[in-house]
Amino acid sequence: MAPKAKSPLATPSKSSQVTVPLPRKASEDVLSKAQDTDTEPLPSGTSTPKSNSRKLAYPLPTHISPTTINNTESLLRFVILALICGAAIGSRLFAVIRFESVIHEFDPWFNFRASKVLVNEGFYEFWNWFDPTAWYPLGRTVGTTLYPGLMVTSGLIWHFLRLINMPVDIRNVCVMLAPGFAGLTAWATYLFTTEMSTPSAGLLAAAFIGIAPGYISRSVAGSYDNEAIAIFILMACFYSWIKAMKTGSALWGMLTALFYGWMVAAWGGYVFITNMIPLHAFVLILMGRFNNRLYTAYSSWYVIGTISSMQVPFVEFLPIRTSEHMAALGVFGLLQLIAFVEIVRRLVPGKQFQLLLRAFVVLVFVVSFAALVVLTFSGWIAPFAGRFYSLWDTGYAKVHMPIIASVSEHQPTAWPSFFFDLEMLIFFFPAGVFWCFKELRDEQIFIIIYATLSAYFAGVMVRLMLVITPVVCVASAISFSKLLEAYIDPIIPESEEELEEATAHQPMSKAKAKKIAAAAQQNKSEFNFTGILGGKGEKGIFGLDTRFAVVSTLSLFLFIFVYHCTWVTQSAYSSPSVVLASRNQDGSQNIIDDFREAYYWIRQNTEKDAVIMSWWDYGYQIAGMADRPTLVDNNTWNNTHIATVGKAMSSNEDVAYPILRKHDVEYVLVIFGGLLGYSGDDINKFLWMVRIAQGEWPDEVQEVNYFTQRGEYAVDERATPTMKNSLMYKMSYYRFPELFGGHPAQDRVRGQTIPSAPIQLDTLDEAFTSENWIVRIYQVKKEDPIGRELSAVSSFESGKKLKRSASSDTAAGVKKGRPSM
Repeated sequence: MAPKAKSPLATPSKSSQVTVPLPRKASEDVLSKAQDTDTEPLPSGTSTPKSNSRKLAYPLPTHISPTTINNTESLLRFVILALICGAAIGSRLFAVIRFESVIHEFDPWFNFRASKVLVNEGFYEFWNWFDPTAWYPLGRTVGTTLYPGLMVTSGLIWHFLRLINMPVDIRNVCVMLAPGFAGLTAWATYLFTTEMSTPSAGLLAAAFIGIAPGYISRSVAGSYDNEAIAIFILMACFYSWIKAMKTGSALWGMLTALFYGWMVAAWGGYVFITNMIPLHAFVLILMGRFNNRLYTAYSSWYVIGTISSMQVPFVEFLPIRTSEHMAALGVFGLLQLIAFVEIVRRLVPGKQFQLLLRAFVVLVFVVSFAALVVLTFSGWIAPFAGRFYSLWDTGYAKVHMPIIASVSEHQPTAWPSFFFDLEMLIFFFPAGVFWCFKELRDEQIFIIIYATLSAYFAGVMVRLMLVITPVVCVASAISFSKLLEAYIDPIIPESEEELEEATAHQPMSKAKAKKIAAAAQQNKSEFNFTGILGGKGEKGIFGLDTRFAVVSTLSLFLFIFVYHCTWVTQSAYSSPSVVLASRNQDGSQNIIDDFREAYYWIRQNTEKDAVIMSWWDYGYQIAGMADRPTLVDNNTWNNTHIATVGKAMSSNEDVAYPILRKHDVEYVLVIFGGLLGYSGDDINKFLWMVRIAQGEWPDEVQEVNYFTQRGEYAVDERATPTMKNSLMYKMSYYRFPELFGGHPAQDRVRGQTIPSAPIQLDTLDEAFTSENWIVRIYQVKKEDPIGRELSAVSSFESGKKLKRSASSDTAAGVKKGRPSM
């Protein structure tokens, strides 16, 4: 592109006045220069205009004052931002409109249950809540083992609505919390992006994050999880940090610390902020950009933020006793050291200062390193947790922490997921980062660091796609707005011939002539495009045809982006896991409500203290909807307890039954999708149960025994005896062949034919099977009152002849005069 000329703009005729929306900078520049008559004195003392008028691609109105333009722009920005926030909220309501106001997934059910305790029983009861029904028979001290920020936020909103005479059920507050905060996230992203670039880029960033599937996936109505408010706090915290760093205001630093404290109380991902801000400050120091503004901003954030984070019982002294927080402490100490050195520099002469500086730096480094080593080996500073290592070694969790690797959202991200969740933004994202490199201001260095780290982490773990989405929206908005501004700007750059002609007829001083000659020589020495990219034609790259083509193409990109986001939201991210939906042959919707049907049956047909055993995925749902004690749940704090459930599921009945009776289990719940084609069932999760149990009992449970000789995971005739005799296999396929009336029983998930031989359960009785066979519940039999084995009792009741025991065979052999075998 040719550079913009500096000559003033002549007033176009009234017949050609057309109002065209412009970027703020371009509109103010063009209109102000069109209205002003700038003159330059000639050597003779007379005056004449500087140059001829600029050429415009389209005419502009001249009767509008800059004040009117500024006021109109402010009003339009406010209206557009309000509409964006409304769109962000509305796009997340598909689940409520299609189904009902219901809590989704698994973890949100515990959060909802905790919120009910908070609003019904009060804050102190919630803070000291001990739940005896969780992790039976151990129980759980809930108040000190959770991040309470989400529940407290919902409770404050609930109390505020009641204060203004709007009584709303806490369930509706929980369901609508995520869409509401999504609108606030769009607003915070606008403010953050405006600090990086222009307000137009901020509006684009707000629109992008408002409907981007990467963020919608965790913030639809009913997704009452910690991430529902965490992304808003993240962007607000980063915006406050940028303001504090640019202004050097301790007030902004304190506001950053308060947002950080809220983040610590709300989500375990606060560690990202804990390391992101120190890394930004450290990079600025390495680049020689230390100043008093950076010192004030960081010191106020770290001191107040650390103190506020330590008020959360689940965190307490972790900010000063864990390795994940040492980077923040180290940068804080480094800033104090640099500030001290700067003070000494002013007081001590140069030569003495150099000697003192070297000795002081060496001494501080040695003392700090020795203290870190001593505190680490003494156990005062805890080493990095396993979750930290799993971010850098994708195979670490599978070997050392299978309970973490078993979670689907902890798997590495597939490449199509980036396009599915970000669409065109993934292509504009690098261009925005490049633009930050081009200007490289302090705040833009923050974007570069954020983009680099989040891009890596998003590739390591599917769940962290949520972290990269904000920076992708910001960087993409910057590049998109720069492109639009370049092609909407009405000023046509003058060609070299026109510039030479204008300067030839214009008297100028020798100094100015030398500057123009130097600039021309520099342009000749630089690389220039040829043809249309070189802008050598009559209109060049800023011609109306080129403008229309590029702006139309970008508008088409935006339209496709909105369509893609809407389709992904309504088809992939707006179905609650407790309520499934399918399509009939005529296209009508079929609601599959097996989960709530089963949980309601448990609530109505079992004793209040009946213990339910299931895999840990369903613990929160059982406690939330069925209100019954469970052995394990989604908190996953006790690996041994989970391994015990895995051992019971993967063992035969003779091994599993004593485990069930020892833990007072009365009912066993399994999820089976073989009939309907529901792939998230327990048979597909079964190998993780085996691996976790093998980690605790490697001699009793071995994964290799569940694979065929060819290394295949089979449930048909090829299945190994260990697989067929496992409690999970029997409970899943019990009576399954009967549904097919003598035809081959086809498992629609695994695509295999199940053997038609009947499965016998000796220690369990089928108590309930849902309409579509997704949820199956079995009641554990009591011990036989006369001491018989349950297998013998089951054979007797079914009319089968008992097998001869070894003692009877010996007696029969002696009677017949032959030795016993």
